[in-house]
Amino acid sequence: MRRSFRRHVIFSAASAIALATASLAGAAAADKPVVGIITKTNTNPFFVKMKEGAQAKANELGMELRSFAGKVDGDNDSQVAAVENLIAAGAKGILITPNDSRAIVPSIEKARAAGILVIALDTPLDPASAADATFATDNFLAGQYVGQWAAKVLGEKASSAKIALLDLNVNQISVDVARDQGFLKGFGIDLANPAVIGDEKDPRIVGHDVTLGNEEGGRKAMENLLQKDPEVSVVYTINEPAAAGAYEALKSVGRDKDVLIVSVDGGCPGVRNVADGVIGATSMQFPLLMASKGVEAVFEYAKTGAKPQATPGLDFVNTGVELITDKPVDGLKSAPSAEGLKKCWG
Repeated sequence: MRRSFRRHVIFSAASAIALATASLAGAAAADKPVVGIITKTNTNPFFVKMKEGAQAKANELGMELRSFAGKVDGDNDSQVAAVENLIAAGAKGILITPNDSRAIVPSIEKARAAGILVIALDTPLDPASAADATFATDNFLAGQYVGQWAAKVLGEKASSAKIALLDLNVNQISVDVARDQGFLKGFGIDLANPAVIGDEKDPRIVGHDVTLGNEEGGRKAMENLLQKDPEVSVVYTINEPAAAGAYEALKSVGRDKDVLIVSVDGGCPGVRNVADGVIGATSMQFPLLMASKGVEAVFEYAKTGAKPQATPGLDFVNTGVELITDKPVDGLKSAPSAEGLKKCWG
């Protein structure tokens, strides 16, 4: 009986210590400010790298990162649910790449009303002021770089070019519009309304089609535009997966050697495609930097209540863009693919 009683006392004491330790650990975890990151999908390497940057910075600063994503590009409902989840969790900040820049705004307003700092990453909200700040590439400039490059490579032939534009989706979200219109501006085409895709009157434009930002979508969109005009000579794409699909469509009809493809992203597969001659030039952006700077901003807000300030002269925090090509042109700064491979993501 004594041994049994002693064992019971020892077991009870050990249980109490374990419970106390667990309670302290839980309290310590609860003290960590929560920051949420909501990306468009979990599959695009751009957003995978973004999440990595956020996680590394959250670990460094002693924050708890909770990550969410849409099921597919364009899935607003999953992002709405993620915002609700983070509001309920008492998050200090939310970093989001919106799938629908307009439709997500009511949820964002609710989060901000709860005292949560909301930062749009890569893709501004519509209106941009719906977020406390935007950390992004200058997407118009990214498009403009590859447009300028294409025009310079073509020289006199630019005046008779036949241009196919492979965009993201029918929603005309801000990043899609900015890259498309930036490309056209860089190429020397007058924009009708810079906030709208497809209202230009320049006869060099064969047409626009949508890709959903993936390789299969790029292939189908390119096939559609080749049916419209088989003599397409320049192809702009919203991102490098779409560019890879466009190349396959061109290759299937023997046009892979005489059509100029340009894009935006800076992912490692895309930069390798620059090295292989699939893509002529791409504008590299830096998703890891966007996310890590976003987490830093939430950490500062949690400590002091200070909100991030936009880059002077812009309405967002500019995280940089760099032209990558193995065919440099006069008057346009660029880096070769070998250098791009040292900085790429994915």
